[in-house]
Amino acid sequence: MRRREFIACLGGVAAWPLTAFAQQQNGPSNIVPRIGYLAPSLSPEASRLIDAFRQGLHDTGYVEGQNIVLELRSAEGRPDRFPALAAELVDLKVDVIVAGATPTVVVLKQATRTIPIVFPIHTDPVGAGIVATLGGRAATPPG
Repeated sequence: MRRREFIACLGGVAAWPLTAFAQQQNGPSNIVPRIGYLAPSLSPEASRLIDAFRQGLHDTGYVEGQNIVLELRSAEGRPDRFPALAAELVDLKVDVIVAGATPTVVVLKQATRTIPIVFPIHTDPVGAGIVATLGGRAATPPG
């Protein structure tokens, strides 16, 4: 799968909790779903991923500034900023948080137990303590 397709898919996955949020609303509402995005930096590569994420959201019907708000935060290459930025996103009461890298997932998991966290592929999310199981089954090491 090409990178752009993967990121578009990630956008759809991030939008899934927002769809559930929209379905829970009782009638018309002016509440606009909010997505938090915590990036390690805004390097050219990270910026391309964020742009692809925005495009993935757009492809699934979400347009920033119209029917969704994207709260983008960058640590600017300083991992020591992750906890404060994670707390800021939690305080904003975003509906879902997208983590741009594994270290951000770990910090976000410490910051919230109630906001869904979406993250790209990780080599061993169970071993890193990010998730308890894979696919509803306990993960076991190969071999």
